[in-house]
Amino acid sequence: MAASPAPPGPTFLREVELRLLRCTLPSPATLPPPPSPPPRHPLAPVAASAVAAVDAGDYAAALASAAPHLLPPTAPAAPGSAARFYGDLAAAAEGVLRGDDGGLARGSSAGAPSFCRRRWPRFSRSRSRTPPGKYSPFPFWTSSLDEGCYSNLEDEWDAWASAQLASIGSHVHGKFSLMQFIVFAELMLTSIKSLDPTDCCSVSWWLCRLSMVRQNIVDELSSTLFDQVQEYKNKTLAHFGELENVFSYWGPLLCDGEGSYFVSAAFLEAGIAEYKYGRIDQSRLHLDSAQEACGLHLSLTGMLGFRTIHQVDAKSQMVLVANTSGPASGEGQVTELTGTQDDAAALKNARSSVPGESDEFCDILRMPRLVENDNDSGNDEKKDPSKKAVLTAMQQAAVLAECLHVSRRSRHDEMSGWEMAPFIESIDSQEDSYFVVRSLCDILRIRWESTRNRTKQRALLMMENMVEDVGNDFPVAAQRAKLVFGVQMPTIPALRKLLGKVADATSLINARISVTPNDPRLWCSLGDVTNNDDHYKKALEVSNNKSARALRSLARSAYNRNDFHASKMLWESALALNSLFPDGWFAYGTVAWKDKDLEKAVDAFTRSVQIDPENGEAWNNIACLHMIRGRSQAAVQAFKEAVKFKRNSWEVWDNYSKVLLDTGSIQQTLEAVKMVLNLSSNKRFNIDLLEKVMAMLEEQPTHLSDTQEAESSRSTSDDANQETRKYNQLLDIIGDILQQIVRSGGSNSEIWGLYARWHKTKGNLIACSEAMLKQVRSLQGSGLWHDQTKFTKYAQASLQLCKIYMEISSSTGSQRELFSAEMHLKSSLKQTGP
Repeated sequence: MAASPAPPGPTFLREVELRLLRCTLPSPATLPPPPSPPPRHPLAPVAASAVAAVDAGDYAAALASAAPHLLPPTAPAAPGSAARFYGDLAAAAEGVLRGDDGGLARGSSAGAPSFCRRRWPRFSRSRSRTPPGKYSPFPFWTSSLDEGCYSNLEDEWDAWASAQLASIGSHVHGKFSLMQFIVFAELMLTSIKSLDPTDCCSVSWWLCRLSMVRQNIVDELSSTLFDQVQEYKNKTLAHFGELENVFSYWGPLLCDGEGSYFVSAAFLEAGIAEYKYGRIDQSRLHLDSAQEACGLHLSLTGMLGFRTIHQVDAKSQMVLVANTSGPASGEGQVTELTGTQDDAAALKNARSSVPGESDEFCDILRMPRLVENDNDSGNDEKKDPSKKAVLTAMQQAAVLAECLHVSRRSRHDEMSGWEMAPFIESIDSQEDSYFVVRSLCDILRIRWESTRNRTKQRALLMMENMVEDVGNDFPVAAQRAKLVFGVQMPTIPALRKLLGKVADATSLINARISVTPNDPRLWCSLGDVTNNDDHYKKALEVSNNKSARALRSLARSAYNRNDFHASKMLWESALALNSLFPDGWFAYGTVAWKDKDLEKAVDAFTRSVQIDPENGEAWNNIACLHMIRGRSQAAVQAFKEAVKFKRNSWEVWDNYSKVLLDTGSIQQTLEAVKMVLNLSSNKRFNIDLLEKVMAMLEEQPTHLSDTQEAESSRSTSDDANQETRKYNQLLDIIGDILQQIVRSGGSNSEIWGLYARWHKTKGNLIACSEAMLKQVRSLQGSGLWHDQTKFTKYAQASLQLCKIYMEISSSTGSQRELFSAEMHLKSSLKQTGP
């Protein structure tokens, strides 16, 4: 038996890895060195030819060169099922990778990543903002295959590929073509993963990207894909998360300044993955690392400027300041228009179709015109400091990722769009940007401007232009692939959904159902647009009760009918199929609470905060449920988390104050009450809670005195003074609260009564009598003599007022207070009648 050819050294393999990753990252400032000649191995020239074709963006040629070497021997025969064919294909590919003698065939290992890499640009045409291409639906197609046998299998095998992608428990969201490409890419990458991982460290990066592509095209978050993403992401950061590791792996193959690209890209993609799954804290850490790696520091500031065309006076505008520590020119400049001249002209024409500053439909400027300082507000020359910062492509992607992070962490109201605006305008001010970066920036602007009446028409026009651009022939594939994994770009079906043409959607769905009546996704979509539960039930029928989306829709419908028990059971079934749906556990907890099932409600809200730790509403519900069940300490802990994320909600602080009082934390209770007053503009206060706190403080001096006498042998004078200071501090806090209520004009008889008791506790009897007199007057009115409850309060307040008058008279010897008490009693008795 002839000896197998010697495997090539690791330099060739790592050069292949580097060239393939460069296809998805910004172009280096300096030209990379020419590729080294292929090693002496039978498959090395094939791998080198395939990688060169990928570099040039000619994916069809790359496929044609490598496919014959990976096809199983039985491929030209009449095909059977897709599962059997791809199973044989996987076995044949693994055999090629390992070699006949069981050892690792390094030459084929080098070609396999490029074989996987060129499937994605084809598939990405059907999932992102790219035009459809004329490709064979079979990623393995060669001229040696019997075209007659395979030509009629496109729909059947694509349906199999879609089912493979849906095997994780989530269905593909929308109509996609070329599904077999992504399935085969996963097959090949998994085969390489089973080999020695030290020979090809970038495989974990590609597998992480592949898992994110699958997550982006399915209709809901998948726990299976989440586990895969976490595994591959951690391996990627371990290999490429530090600049030293990148240099030690590729060394002299890197161009000047290129190492930081890989570090920042790894952290950027990790942050986007965590953002996709709602893990805000982890996403924040990765995005900070990405910004540090690419030399970017972002901050927001305010400057005077003009927002509309006809605005006369400059007003304060929020502006993003991007400070860069790297070189501003040369390194990593965007080369978006380096394709053909036709591509460049088409791209410029598309940008000119987007409404600009002088658009007739809107007088709102796309970017504010800023003035240099306060004295220049009347000058004609407007200077925008944000335009001075020329950002590299990686820095632009980091700015957009930060924008997405801001949108997720902030509340969903009118102000959230304005918080995102500085980041959007910063990218709009850049002269050159890669295609996916510019596209995502336009989408974020559309989402923001569609919520404002004055810019809604411009947003609609921009959205229509974007959807129409899907059929255009630019940019070339090599340019489209740049940073395609570094931005959270929505799919084409998501763009069409954002456009919101319901009637067209209904007719299109019905047309597709006539072709594939057993697709549960189509029935669910039809139920969405028609609001008919029968379509969701049909989706369950055709999916053998495996459609989590249909179950969720039926659960919401049952909740709207106030059938909480049925809704709870449906949510249980839906979450059993997919436990990572973002709002599923919160909705389940809500219906369980409505159905009086408090145990399941607590468990559901707990799962909700495990998925999204910053869900303040879920924390608040957990605390309230603990309050209902009498678990005050657990409620306090939950409220501590709730107020972190809903600090501006007076309702949460009000509930927090109640449970704090139950645990005896008087000072924290009063601080919570003060927060309620501040957040509600002094209109909300709990009189019963203040009554209880005042009663505790009125009893405390006696308690302190008794304690000091009983433990005089063990306590020191310092301890007694500390207790006295704490008591006086509590009195001052509740006094500030009562004074704040009184000064705001929102006081009533109960507040005046508490205010009087507070003055009495402080020893100020004159102020106490004045407050009690105001309490008595607030109780007077036309209904006093006909309402027994109100009259009882009036009589008790009058009695307390007279007692205070007598106490003042006995302490000062003055007769005036006695006369006042006598006159008040006579007047009250006279009004009661004969």
